[in-house]
Amino acid sequence: MRLLLPIAAAAALLAGQNPSGYTFTADSELVLLDVGVSNERGENLRGLARDQFRVFDNGKLQTITQFSSEDLPVAAVVAIDSSTSMIPKRSEVLTGGLAFVHESNPLDQISIADFNDAVHFRLPPDRPFTSDYPALRSALLDIRMEGRTALYDAVYESLLHLKSSRPGRKTLVIISDGGDNASRRNLQDVIAAARQSPATIYAVGIFDPEDGDKNPRLLKNLARISGGQAFFPREVSETAAACRRIAADIRSRYVIGYRPVRLNDRAEQRAISVTVVGAGKVKVRVRTSYYLPALSSQG
Repeated sequence: MRLLLPIAAAAALLAGQNPSGYTFTADSELVLLDVGVSNERGENLRGLARDQFRVFDNGKLQTITQFSSEDLPVAAVVAIDSSTSMIPKRSEVLTGGLAFVHESNPLDQISIADFNDAVHFRLPPDRPFTSDYPALRSALLDIRMEGRTALYDAVYESLLHLKSSRPGRKTLVIISDGGDNASRRNLQDVIAAARQSPATIYAVGIFDPEDGDKNPRLLKNLARISGGQAFFPREVSETAAACRRIAADIRSRYVIGYRPVRLNDRAEQRAISVTVVGAGKVKVRVRTSYYLPALSSQG
């Protein structure tokens, strides 16, 4: 997965269109960043202007060529822990998933997944993403809790699944109450996938105090490196509120694009940082790096 889009496709994205069939060429590279900004109270800041943002690629100030503060649609996977330990929490967790779908942009394309001993995508293969609320509700209510927890596999496969979605903003929402005890993939695989994916990752961790498998650090790290957020409700009944906050955050973000300057043709992982001026003390959420592919691999 790449954060790079052709200029034509990026322009169509920023206009709210759904481009397809484009060619990725060396002279039209564009990095698109999904950026969240909040104030000291944690409230999302809307209405910031392009000239208030400063984007740094490997420490060098970039020229912003594309900018949108509109509520642009996303492609999202909602991945729900369906292991045995979730049985007492099933109602609250599924209500959280429904709350996220209900509060999302009506044009969002959403896919439902759950994970226990394996990862299951609940929508039909011929329609892996949809904005149809009844279909998404039915997919969520089909989830049954059993087995162990393949969290690593769920993150990895969900990011891979997002590759088949339409071009544009991509998001992964994870709802889980534990760590991992059933995956084929390992932690290094998951971190590498998150670094190379353009998706913004959100997590809702609903941990039992005595749960020996819990791993809030992983959820925090995935959110941090992708520019998302991790929430840890004190009570499982607060899951829906956390999911509504995630939907609101997604709809309040900025899309910022720039053309990276190459020093050579090689692939590399590049560091990203974004600051905001003229808005007081703010917190900026953006991915920490992106993968710039080798020129010879494009086409």
